[in-house]
Amino acid sequence: MKGAHYPFLHTLYAIFMHVRIVSGKTPAIPVRQALWRNAKWSLLAMAALAIAVSHAATPPVRDCQRVDFQGEVNAGEEWKAAFGQGWVLRVLPIRPASAGYSGWDIAIDREPPAGYPDSLLVASLPYDSINEREIGTTFGLRAQDAVGWNPRSFRFLTDPGQFRQAQQWFGRLACERAAAKTQDVEISQRLLKLASTASSGQLRILDSRLVPGTADPQPFAQSWALAFSRTPHQIVAATGNAKPQGELVWMRFVVTLWLSRDWQLPRGTKSVPSACGE
Repeated sequence: MKGAHYPFLHTLYAIFMHVRIVSGKTPAIPVRQALWRNAKWSLLAMAALAIAVSHAATPPVRDCQRVDFQGEVNAGEEWKAAFGQGWVLRVLPIRPASAGYSGWDIAIDREPPAGYPDSLLVASLPYDSINEREIGTTFGLRAQDAVGWNPRSFRFLTDPGQFRQAQQWFGRLACERAAAKTQDVEISQRLLKLASTASSGQLRILDSRLVPGTADPQPFAQSWALAFSRTPHQIVAATGNAKPQGELVWMRFVVTLWLSRDWQLPRGTKSVPSACGE
């Protein structure tokens, strides 16, 4: 640590040296006055230390612009909104497959699409695990648990070059996983580093319609099950036999993106100055 980068430490050092010098002198003044003088300088030293630690520990606040998009989507349907510089925010239906999943994935991609994985997925580590980008009845979640997990925070890449590189790294990890090989730790670290500097976003569910699941909540989903009652929702009767995980039918939401101050938004899209979301 160089003092030139932390000017408060110069002041702190000088004050501590003064306390040391005063304390080492033979008192030539009344003891009470000497004690007060040393106490005064000690208090100043403690104050300077607090200021120095505050300046050294607090990262600089980055300035961003905040953009809000409101929308709604039905089961099996897609919603999207362009937010400038060739990027598109999407809410995509989860493929039901054989498990009968319902819900949606939050995705951010180029226009036209740049292929799998999208910019939000590559910044959503760890892969192949429960994730905030997926609002659905996957990984044992019931429909009411998915709605109770609200809001959802995520990160996404906005540099096209970094995005292409991250896609390549993701592909290498996928191949190693498919071949049951030990995954490359260096590649995982690079992806984590990219994700840590990526832009931030959040999706908040404003209202929903769902068929509740009949199963008990998973142990890790207990808090979301309790929070479900605090999220506006409408219960829909099941068509046929009720499913253990239930079904997500409709969702109204707002998505917030924090973008750099110089980001070029589409004409007519409004933003407000804001600290960058974390």
